[in-house]
Amino acid sequence: MKLYRALAIPVLVIIAALTLTACGGNETSSGAVVRIGTTDHDPTWEMFERKAKAEGITLKITTFSDYTAPNLALSQQQIDVNLFQHLQFLAQFNIADNDTLTPIGATHIVPLALYSTKHSSLTDIPHGGNVAVPNDPTNQARALFVLQSAGLVKLSGSPNQPSPADIDKSASKVKVTPVDAAQTVLSLNSVDGAMINSSFLDRSGIDPKSALFADDPTDPAAEPYINVLVTRAEDKNNPVYLRLVEIWHDPDVQKALTETTKGTAVEVTRTGPELERILQRVQQTLQAQK
Repeated sequence: MKLYRALAIPVLVIIAALTLTACGGNETSSGAVVRIGTTDHDPTWEMFERKAKAEGITLKITTFSDYTAPNLALSQQQIDVNLFQHLQFLAQFNIADNDTLTPIGATHIVPLALYSTKHSSLTDIPHGGNVAVPNDPTNQARALFVLQSAGLVKLSGSPNQPSPADIDKSASKVKVTPVDAAQTVLSLNSVDGAMINSSFLDRSGIDPKSALFADDPTDPAAEPYINVLVTRAEDKNNPVYLRLVEIWHDPDVQKALTETTKGTAVEVTRTGPELERILQRVQQTLQAQK
């Protein structure tokens, strides 16, 4: 009996080892179910879901209509990962909610651009014209930086998170009207131009290539606007979640993203630690402004 017990342990170890070997390099992901939140379930997500499934990862996708909801759901452990935001937005959430949500991988940057149904070039926009910008602090600040680069507004001083109060009106070509981000498209008929977030372009049928001006996604100043996969700090080394980062960069997923964004999305492959450093820098900047 003692001999049987002694032999049984090695046999079990061998069986376990063979089982793991049979799973190959992705043994940590086989049979996994990941609850992931987003705000836009488009054809890119369908390909992402299909590729994850092929590697044994089932994505349980929740599509939120409110931009604040995916982070709250992640913090409250209602989901495991989210993918909908850039680092600037994440930094503001972490500070406001005293949270530590953490980026684990980069996805892409989509330029924020100026569109108009009344004018075909920047030079056509008249002095005293009106441009609509998103009224949420994150996209508003980015929009004002873009308008300054376009030569349409002049910001006083060197604000890190500008608002309309930072605009030097006497030195600016246009006036700025903050509106809800979802209303920027609808405002096009009543303004000279509007800064429109990419997520609203496809729904409205606007051709991204018709933009009069956009920020440069390859500029180091664009780092805060890298879109990221995010999880709770204690889960940042979860191998299944990290595998999702790799799957997002699969050529077929990237092809779907290019088609969905009509070529405007720029792939970014920054690592988790790199993104954490950028996030920390952005958070420090925001805290210094308080």
